[in-house]
Amino acid sequence: MSLLRLLQRRALPAALLWLAAAGWAAPLITPTELQALAQTGAVRIVDVREAQAYQLQHLPGAVSAPYFTRWRGPASNPGLVPPLAELTALVQQLGLTPETRTVLVYTGVDSTDFATAARSYWTLKSLGVRDISILNGGLNAWRGAGLPVSNQPAQVARSNWRPQFNPEWLATRDEVRQLLGSPKAVLIDSRPAPFFQGRIANEAARARGTLPGAVNLDSDLYFELGSAVLMDKAGLETEAEAANVQPGQPVVAFCNAGHW
Repeated sequence: MSLLRLLQRRALPAALLWLAAAGWAAPLITPTELQALAQTGAVRIVDVREAQAYQLQHLPGAVSAPYFTRWRGPASNPGLVPPLAELTALVQQLGLTPETRTVLVYTGVDSTDFATAARSYWTLKSLGVRDISILNGGLNAWRGAGLPVSNQPAQVARSNWRPQFNPEWLATRDEVRQLLGSPKAVLIDSRPAPFFQGRIANEAARARGTLPGAVNLDSDLYFELGSAVLMDKAGLETEAEAANVQPGQPVVAFCNAGHW
């Protein structure tokens, strides 16, 4: 089970202000903002949908990197981080470097669909891509804004970047084991309640139920009802309050396979 360490929630506003001051991108971008950026030619749009969907239509200039075949671990444990050699080949094929302005695009169906872009975002962030965003609402939001699509695959020059993986946003099994039953951290089970309660189990999970001491905060609660668009900041903060995180507490979120 893959476990991702999140920023301490109380430090997040300061971190966002620092990122803005440094000229780095906000984590989310709207269709209108992306259109303006794309017109400058100074962005790499990465489509994480399945290859067949990409072939039918995608954002003009977007390159394809399907989530389920390029961003996940082996079938025995898909939540694991792929080997660095595979990730290096991927970022080089996409023409990425740490300085590349990058935007990830998903379909825009629901929160699970968004999670494919979120896991890809986390992976690139851990590899060192600094200026990165997710298109909020995905391709569906782009089309809903009346913006053009294409069926012509984009060609980009390969890069020679050889990244190193930064484990700062990753919690290992041993680290989490030491936190079980401890007030030092908050463990958040990001799955729907039936998984948390052990009433159902995903085939990727080794057992029913959850980690001892974990609280349940379904990631779907962060989205506008029935959509793949994240709520505004006030709505997100309201939902996050349910985790009862205290100042200074680290947060570890987990699910079945490391993307919710």
